[in-house]
Amino acid sequence: MSPRNALRTTTFRLALAYLAIFVASSGLVLAFIYWATSGAIDRESEQIIEAELTGLREQYRQWGIVGIVRVIEERSKGERADEMRYLVAGPRFERITGNLTGWPAELRERRGLVEFPLTVRVGDRAEVRATMAMTFDLPNGFHLLVGRDMKERSEFRQRVIGAIAWSLALMLAFGLAGGYWVSRHLMRRVDAINRTSGDIRAGDLKQRVPVAGSGDEFDQLARNLNAMLDQIERLMAGMRQVTANVAHDMRTPLNRLRSRLELTLIEKPDEARYRETIQATIDEADRLIATFNAMLSIAEAEAGSKAEAMERTELPPLVDQVAELYEPLAEEKGLVLTVAHAGVAVAHVDRHLLSQAVANLLDNAIKYTPAPGRVTVRTEAGPQGAVVTVADSGPGIPADQREAVLGRFVRLEQSRSTPGNGLGLSLVQAVATTHGAELALTDNAPGLCVTLRFPRVPEARGNGK
Repeated sequence: MSPRNALRTTTFRLALAYLAIFVASSGLVLAFIYWATSGAIDRESEQIIEAELTGLREQYRQWGIVGIVRVIEERSKGERADEMRYLVAGPRFERITGNLTGWPAELRERRGLVEFPLTVRVGDRAEVRATMAMTFDLPNGFHLLVGRDMKERSEFRQRVIGAIAWSLALMLAFGLAGGYWVSRHLMRRVDAINRTSGDIRAGDLKQRVPVAGSGDEFDQLARNLNAMLDQIERLMAGMRQVTANVAHDMRTPLNRLRSRLELTLIEKPDEARYRETIQATIDEADRLIATFNAMLSIAEAEAGSKAEAMERTELPPLVDQVAELYEPLAEEKGLVLTVAHAGVAVAHVDRHLLSQAVANLLDNAIKYTPAPGRVTVRTEAGPQGAVVTVADSGPGIPADQREAVLGRFVRLEQSRSTPGNGLGLSLVQAVATTHGAELALTDNAPGLCVTLRFPRVPEARGNGK
């Protein structure tokens, strides 16, 4: 990823926004520290000046103007002469003694604590320094000034301002570098997803999003996308299989219809022949309609379009009604159809869809069970929910093919000569999915046992009367 593109990413913009907030908050914190520390220095200077002034006033009360002049001369030459400023002036502010050359003009009309610029000699050069001073009027028109050089505060301010400037500059530099690095790092992951998506869009359904193995949200996204792609690939493969099977199952009966009608037209007119052909055509059309109806039922079940029709239902009466319809067919084939119930099984179901599912299971069991044989349908009120079981004594389904037969148009008979469309178990699977039920195919030794386990339905509450 190029640096220019990295700077245009949303990640980099977010990093800049957070950086701006962080720099602004840090600047406010540093400014507060600067203000608080500078204020502490000012308060310390004020206390020192007030203490000096109080002491000098006491000296004046004891020794008069002569005594205070002597003290000022001593302090002006002492070790604190570079820090403190002293001046005794006459009634017209003329200098008497002290380490100032004259009375500052700023202090002639002002009283209290005053800060003003003062030019001092440092070696062979002059410097302008901020000075904080306080004045006191002595008896007989004399004036006393006590001040302090604020060089320490000025130096502190310069150091703090420099430190703040460097800190903000470093924050900005590291923040920009970090934002750029994070943007490039994240965009590499996003680019991998984009490349994979582009390859898949171009038709390569085998491509998968790489997983870094870090377990972060990008890995989770990659796993979800890969699972989705696996599902899409399975659906595409299933669609291709369905398309091929539909082409076979629809083309064969349609060709038979066309051939039968053509032969009827070619042959001599014969009413009995016409009736036979029409009846065979109706039977073929019924099989086609049944196939389309089964496909429609599967689509409706998978789409959940009949979810509003679900209601609390006792399954034994429903199963009895379906089994009653298939008893003549079982007897005609020489099979024994048995219906049994263990308790009153209750489930939240769509009666029509469940009836279709049970009918398909019974139809398959009777169709593929040779005579003499048996078919058993059973309901049970289990602790986890209602259970419907249809078992037969037929050839069964190999364990490695039980999952495959749940697909559409899948038939174990490769010749596909036995009547049927391979949609029976697909519909049962769709109905089970719609109802949140579990569909299981197991051995019946011999034969096949198909079990539908429905979720448990809470007990119905009374009306409270």
